[in-house]
Amino acid sequence: MLNRFAADYLDTLANADFRPTAKVSGRLMSCDGLLMEAVGLSLPVGTVCMVGDTVEAEVIGFRGERTLLMNLGGPAPLLPKALVRPLGAAGEAEVGDAMLGRVVDGAGKPIDGLGPIRGAQTWPLAGKLQGPLDRGRVLEPLDVGVRAINGLLTVGKGQRIGIMAGSGVGKSVLLGMMVRAAKADVIVIGLIGERSREVADFLDTKVAGEARKRSVVVAVPANHSPVLRIRGALRTHAIAEYFRAQGKNVLLIMDSLTRVAHAGREIGLALGEPASARGYPPSAIAMLPNLIERAGTDAHGTGAITAIYTVLADGDDGNDPVVDSARSILDGHIVLSRALAERGVYPAINVGPSVSRVMTDIAGHDHLAAARVLRRHLATYEENRDLVLMGAYRAGTDPAIDAAIAYHPAVTDYIRQDPEETVSLGDAAAELVGVFGTP
Repeated sequence: MLNRFAADYLDTLANADFRPTAKVSGRLMSCDGLLMEAVGLSLPVGTVCMVGDTVEAEVIGFRGERTLLMNLGGPAPLLPKALVRPLGAAGEAEVGDAMLGRVVDGAGKPIDGLGPIRGAQTWPLAGKLQGPLDRGRVLEPLDVGVRAINGLLTVGKGQRIGIMAGSGVGKSVLLGMMVRAAKADVIVIGLIGERSREVADFLDTKVAGEARKRSVVVAVPANHSPVLRIRGALRTHAIAEYFRAQGKNVLLIMDSLTRVAHAGREIGLALGEPASARGYPPSAIAMLPNLIERAGTDAHGTGAITAIYTVLADGDDGNDPVVDSARSILDGHIVLSRALAERGVYPAINVGPSVSRVMTDIAGHDHLAAARVLRRHLATYEENRDLVLMGAYRAGTDPAIDAAIAYHPAVTDYIRQDPEETVSLGDAAAELVGVFGTP
């Protein structure tokens, strides 16, 4: 009987389709903060590895025979020559209707306490490359509920626009006003590199109620690894791209683009890249167009991604490398002024340097003409503001300055708006034409 059992068992093993595979592993040779070096591995960039028993790290480059990894989970107890094992490529993002109403981190793991995400599909984390002719024109306006933006900086479906300002000038408040009022099938929000407190605040105040059910939030606060912050930005765009491919009108919010560049700077400097503009290595700035160009309108379908990015101007410097690079690739930018905020004008939109590059394609003739009149009055007043406030200007000397002084209260009232107030696109255009239009 034993012989028969042994023969049957051996026959079963012989017929089984068994292909043994070797387990690839290496050893940790260096750990300097978040940067690690391992030997004995030959893995492509982007591979996620387990270092020791608890620490996850991602391959970010090579140095001779050593593989460079960046810690994904913060500081952890590691010993020299700890085992390094590959877990798999990090090239896919979970997407689909199963993501709606959920909050995930940079690695795609749910952090909202609602359990695992089941039934999700996948989409390339780096997106699917599209040619220039695969992008359609922006021809339809989008109501964002802010009078000054609807009237003077009209936003279109599929446009990429930036909110640029220094710290504490009201970027997040203005962003919340736009999110509450904008009509979109899906809202994808990336809170990258910001304060942890803002995640719960954003969910409770900006996307509460029905908007929460059609939103996906990717939250990677400032205390997370720079690799996770960049992966969070990629994941945000991948989710938006999937819904656009389904023909949905997607509103993509990213707060903030500058923190993504900061994460790229940390990685670039760790890899030994030379610091060029204001301490940013070339790869950190070159990464921004790759992100921004993923949004837009699909020329072969009905879907569109309208993207709104906040851009932090370090030291209120409008020529900061991140601000300048974003301004050159975006379809428009809204500049917030600290001087206006100090005067109590909120939202503190500085209309002069702000621009929407698609407004001429989506706004009517009377609307455009009235917006130009307001801009002209505002520019004339600001050029002569010191003379007027000192009393050095005599009324009647210049008709243009007289008109600018007379219209200035109306200009200020048009820009000012309470955070809880919503002004539709039609009302904003009608008010603008009624006050500043040609009689």
